[in-house]
Amino acid sequence: MPKFCANLTMLYQEVDFLDRFRRAKESGFQGVEYLFPYQWPAEQLAELLGRYGLRQVLHNLPAGDWAAGERGIACIPGREEEFRQGVSLAITYAKILGCSQLNCLVGKTPDNAPAEAVHSTLVSNLRFAATKLQEAGITLLIEPLNSIDIPGFHLVHTHDAIALMDEVNQPTVRLQYDVYHMQIMEGNLTATLQQHIGRIGHIQIADLPGRNEPGTGEI
Repeated sequence: MPKFCANLTMLYQEVDFLDRFRRAKESGFQGVEYLFPYQWPAEQLAELLGRYGLRQVLHNLPAGDWAAGERGIACIPGREEEFRQGVSLAITYAKILGCSQLNCLVGKTPDNAPAEAVHSTLVSNLRFAATKLQEAGITLLIEPLNSIDIPGFHLVHTHDAIALMDEVNQPTVRLQYDVYHMQIMEGNLTATLQQHIGRIGHIQIADLPGRNEPGTGEI
């Protein structure tokens, strides 16, 4: 039986973020996820989780300068130390929040960087993150996104994500499968889910166009 959690980044946007924990509880959810916790003290978020009986299912590693359009830095040569510091911060938060999965957005392909350097940087960073997370009892997720909403994103297809997981070759690396992104890039959702369900750690669901509730669009 699948377990559902509320994405507090996407849902309840009519109220402030910290009020969304209460709204999730009132909606009947037992778990929550959101993009980033780092704007708030981890202890404050943990108190809200405890107050409303919610489980923290997922959050992302730090992903660079989000406001400037960055969507991760794992594939960017020269920013390895920043990535490693982000892994450490994410683990600290995850331990306090009781979060057992962290998602890594790999980033946009950097201009003027050799493809070999980009790929080797990404694999090395993911191996580092997977090792550190495994030591902490946390699963690392990687997620392909669509290149329409996020032009230049480095990982945009399920088969490429699976190949990357195989190359990283760490047992605690799993796929985060977002049906919204993959409907845009690939379609064929049911067959893909059936083929790779054993490699998937987390599924995100939204319909399109509009990234709205399931059943409101083409899915």
